[in-house]
Amino acid sequence: MPNKGGGQGLLPVAEARARILAGLSPRQAETCHLAESMGRVLASDVAARLSLPVEPVSAMDGYAARVADCGSVGTTLTRIGESAAGRPWTGTLGAGQAVRIFTGAVIPDGADCIILQEDVDASAEEDGASVIIREVPREGRFIRPAGLDVTAGDIILAAGTVMSARLIALATSAGHTHVSLWPRPHVGVLSTGDELVIPGETPGRGQIISSNATYLSAFVRACGGVPVNLGIARDRPGAMLEQVRSAPLPLDLIVTTGGASVGVHDHVVDDLSSSGTELGFWKIAMRPGKPLIHGQIDGIPLLGLPGNPVSSAVCANIFLRPAIARLSGGSYEPELVTARLGCDLPENDRRQDYLRSTLAVDADGNMAVEPARKQDSSMIGIYAHANALIVRPPFDPPKSAGDAVMVMRLDPLL
Repeated sequence: MPNKGGGQGLLPVAEARARILAGLSPRQAETCHLAESMGRVLASDVAARLSLPVEPVSAMDGYAARVADCGSVGTTLTRIGESAAGRPWTGTLGAGQAVRIFTGAVIPDGADCIILQEDVDASAEEDGASVIIREVPREGRFIRPAGLDVTAGDIILAAGTVMSARLIALATSAGHTHVSLWPRPHVGVLSTGDELVIPGETPGRGQIISSNATYLSAFVRACGGVPVNLGIARDRPGAMLEQVRSAPLPLDLIVTTGGASVGVHDHVVDDLSSSGTELGFWKIAMRPGKPLIHGQIDGIPLLGLPGNPVSSAVCANIFLRPAIARLSGGSYEPELVTARLGCDLPENDRRQDYLRSTLAVDADGNMAVEPARKQDSSMIGIYAHANALIVRPPFDPPKSAGDAVMVMRLDPLL
């Protein structure tokens, strides 16, 4: 086991993330109704069962006719029928004839053009009426050919696609009611510490409300997972293991907060070691969020986040979000942009720094970012109102106002 007292070197953020993701994969795919697919990841390709449209249809209201009969303005045709959406005309168009047609209606056999209703003078809105052409039509104009949008047999959605309302509509239109999806991962959320009380209780002296668990449960849900509340493990050996092993559902990932440091009351590392599983424990070269645990309990991956609210939240964005994406059959990369710094910053040390910041567009239309004046990892209020994190690599040189810096956008829901 790595030295809990601090002999271990600081692991770069990218390497820590890679190690966490390397051991994760989704459970077996399941077939679900399209109504249940929103936000989930396709496990296999989806091929169209139908062409869209299945037959040629009209794109406008007007009259279906033959170009050969419409050579000049003033030509008169005879209306012989009507084709409406869902009620196609079933005859065959002959010389000098026209069929009244409406948007979305099937093109009658024999017709090769549409004359807009505003480009004719019709004697009546009934069969037998005379239809005088006021503008010569072009062959194929205002006709949507079969398969214009989708051709039967084509792959319309690739495996790995995250389903949206638009894609659900596409799959439905192409003849599907069910698709193969990766299941939503069940993520156990466990807080540790004698100082914690559940939300709704009034904290006593030296106590605080367990807000990390509330945040992480909402975070897991917003990322597409299913949070499983594992409660609070008190500061005694074995408490964490007991809470996890009494989980009401099979878990795909365990997330703990607190107990990841080196104090005598921090038991997560010792519990993992005593459980007989291999422990990958490191200190991450990042701020906030230096203490981090990665291990397993009974074969279930565990990610131990720091107890400070901001440290826990930043680590959730950097490590937990891509972990949930991997368990969901997808992937996640943070959105990084370049912005102009609004103040001076001193040289950075050996840790990758994530500064809580406000990202906006300045008067010149450029991206501008302003870090919060206080960056203490206990100040959830500052983090709650931030919309971005300035990302400073290790040993980043001093920065002056106006310099370009890399910025990670924060998802408004997270």
